[in-house]
Amino acid sequence: MAESQTLGSRIRRLRREAGLSQMDLAGDNLSPSYISLLEAGKRTPSPEVLEQIAARLGCAPEQLLELLAPERHDTLQTDLRYAEISLRNGDPKTALDTYTAVRDKAAAAGQDGIRLSAEYGVAQALEHGGRLEEAADRYQALLDHAGYGQSLIPRLAVAVALCRCYRETGDLAHAIDLANATLEEARALRLTPTVLGVELLATLVGLYCERGDLHRAAALARTAIEEAEGIDDRKALGAAYWNAGVVAHRGGASADALLLLERALAIYSEGDDARALSRLRNAYASVLMQSESGDIAEAKSQLVRSAETLADHGSTVDMAYCETALARACLLESDPRQAEQHARRALELLGSGHRLETARTLLVLAGAQLQLGDDAAAEAGCERAALLLEASEADRQAASAWNDLGELLERSGRTERAVWAFRQSLRCLGQRSSLLPAAGGQAAAGSAAGRARAAGPADRGR
Repeated sequence: MAESQTLGSRIRRLRREAGLSQMDLAGDNLSPSYISLLEAGKRTPSPEVLEQIAARLGCAPEQLLELLAPERHDTLQTDLRYAEISLRNGDPKTALDTYTAVRDKAAAAGQDGIRLSAEYGVAQALEHGGRLEEAADRYQALLDHAGYGQSLIPRLAVAVALCRCYRETGDLAHAIDLANATLEEARALRLTPTVLGVELLATLVGLYCERGDLHRAAALARTAIEEAEGIDDRKALGAAYWNAGVVAHRGGASADALLLLERALAIYSEGDDARALSRLRNAYASVLMQSESGDIAEAKSQLVRSAETLADHGSTVDMAYCETALARACLLESDPRQAEQHARRALELLGSGHRLETARTLLVLAGAQLQLGDDAAAEAGCERAALLLEASEADRQAASAWNDLGELLERSGRTERAVWAFRQSLRCLGQRSSLLPAAGGQAAAGSAAGRARAAGPADRGR
């Protein structure tokens, strides 16, 4: 039996003898899930944590510390585990510092395996902290060393992470190309379906959904569910249900979406990934408040629970998604002041590198400003959101944003500008006039989107 399992077994035995539950032993500064993982031998605690646990168990710290000592023979491996714990507990700065130190020490000692693992951790910590461009650079470099099968750095895992970064920065085309190329590589090698393979499929489903290709997204979602059921892995199946639910919602089938998301929630609730569960609650709440039942109260309850967990375990992006969803709920409750506060908090968390979510948050903020009577600010927000979505090739979402702007301009009596905005919406949906020729042969000079952006300021008189 491994040393960590011996330590976990002793903690479990002493806890039961003391008549304590895992929640009792966790106290205020640990979590019951951490105690469960510790007892299962899946976590390596620090001496400080063991001293706290010993005090609650009523035993001498030495009874536990003596079992931790044999695990100290490999300091770098131990530090890697500490960095992982820091990242899971929502402390990307500590994780980044630890991973960086381990990487440098491993490089100096010629331990390439540990160095690569630490480099992967550095990329994860950068992503978790919202430094997406830096994270993408690290993940891209890791792809050169990542492989299939029992590789130290699984190629599929790196590809999924890199796709996430490209998606958040609005580079949907690059993300889709990468996901498709990686899937083709795996299939060419005749690899059997795996958990990571299903995760990559689910990621691609989300990317097509963002771009507005709902037919392809729905087909891939069905494939992801079939493969997840075939490998009999609960986490993979949960991820497949999650993305299938998002696709169903985007396609207008809210009832089906809720059913799929509820299945995913049931699966994720069985695990110990608090961050993923909270992000799923965000998605579920967003669908719930826009469904036929429109249960805003339940949606807000889910979001509040999510916000509490993400404050400890989530990234800045995770928290921003939650804030935007809360802003949307407040709008539906006709509370524009509170909606504006949540939206501005989301924008602050997002910073400047997250095109897609920034655009969606700007639209919610515009809705609040509209209810508050600030039409000029709402108009500017809608236009900025539409341009951000177009730049990300999220054309269906951009069309919706331009349409919102057109309705706002029409309501304020600015008919010519409203017509211009509605035309931009139709252009994003691929609509072209079959009765009028392209003026001056401009069709050959560049894309319609490029011409619209070039003509926009002149049309606006700004």
